[in-house]
Amino acid sequence: MRLLYSNIKIGDSATVIHTITQNDIEKFVELTGDDNKLHIDQEFAQKTEFKKPVVHGMLGASFISTLIGTKLPGDGALWYSQTLEFLRPVRVGDTISVKAVVIQKNDKINSIELKTEILNQNKQVVTTGISKVKLVNVEEAISIEEIEHKELRKTVIVLGATGGIGHEIAKQLASNGYDLILHYNQNRSKIDSIIHELTKFKVKIFFFQSNLIDDESFKRFVNSALDLNINIYGIVNATTIPIPAISFNNLEWNHIQKQIDINIKSNFNIVQAFLPHFVNKNNGKFVFISTQYTDSPISEMNHYITAKSALNGFVKSLAFEYAGKGITFNMVSPSMIDTDLVADVPQKYKMLLQAKNPTKRLCTVSDVATAIIFLLSENTGFITGETIRINGGLIMI
Repeated sequence: MRLLYSNIKIGDSATVIHTITQNDIEKFVELTGDDNKLHIDQEFAQKTEFKKPVVHGMLGASFISTLIGTKLPGDGALWYSQTLEFLRPVRVGDTISVKAVVIQKNDKINSIELKTEILNQNKQVVTTGISKVKLVNVEEAISIEEIEHKELRKTVIVLGATGGIGHEIAKQLASNGYDLILHYNQNRSKIDSIIHELTKFKVKIFFFQSNLIDDESFKRFVNSALDLNINIYGIVNATTIPIPAISFNNLEWNHIQKQIDINIKSNFNIVQAFLPHFVNKNNGKFVFISTQYTDSPISEMNHYITAKSALNGFVKSLAFEYAGKGITFNMVSPSMIDTDLVADVPQKYKMLLQAKNPTKRLCTVSDVATAIIFLLSENTGFITGETIRINGGLIMI
């Protein structure tokens, strides 16, 4: 018998029934060498609280293997994890019913989790535990080490990977062993260059083009990412658009709308699309990029500051709502970064900012990426709704 992974449903169950005989005990002792007198010597057992010999706990548990190997899921099953709690003794002559119920599926590795119980003829639970079973393809040979490695492997989506910040984030993630899904909008030659650069880190890299503001293009991106059927662990949105300096007198609504679209609409779509994936596994990390100007506004940036301020509220409300589900939402808030986006800013103004900063320099893409790597680490599960300010001490809150 062999069940296909796709045909197994949560709640599916199977049972194996067996009556324990003295011959079973003798064969078990011969095979394992476990000749503990509590199991085989009537006179010795009489002097204990059990009064009669007790069947080896693992003899009863071995029928879990029978159930897994012949019924649920059957041929090709690789039983790679088991917990056991022995609650009551089993005696020779007892009839045990070994039952298993599917309680969880792991689509990443075609694995199922089973609640296992062994009951005696009096319907008393004598042993309970949890089994994990991989359904191995007939042509596939896989070790337990490979399964564990695949379970632990993490993939981070970097949106806007061709920008200065996105590129640096991808590089630092790859150097830390994360697999990557890289997003770009138009610059295909740059994404090819980044992938070539990151090959030295020996991680898996996938890349997809998408206009995150266009609904159809965005849906194609989401479907492509989810169809990979891998462990998407976190998402970083480093997308941006040009930020022209516009005095309020000359500001038009479409200037604000463009910033709202890239900072709110795109992030709204991203969270809605990937949140079910994170909720299903009770784990996930979102990181967004804010700006120092929400704390310390400057002139001619109303459209930009308005959108980023909305992003701050968007992230904090989500952080509160999903804090109990193992999903974190955080932001980094850098001061001016020396990238292509500020290429038109006069050098004199940049030098003035450096002079005002306690560190006497501008923020770098490396500074930002390092903070994002920190927020993505496993040790930051208690940090959510937070904004890490990266400004060299220029603003302290």
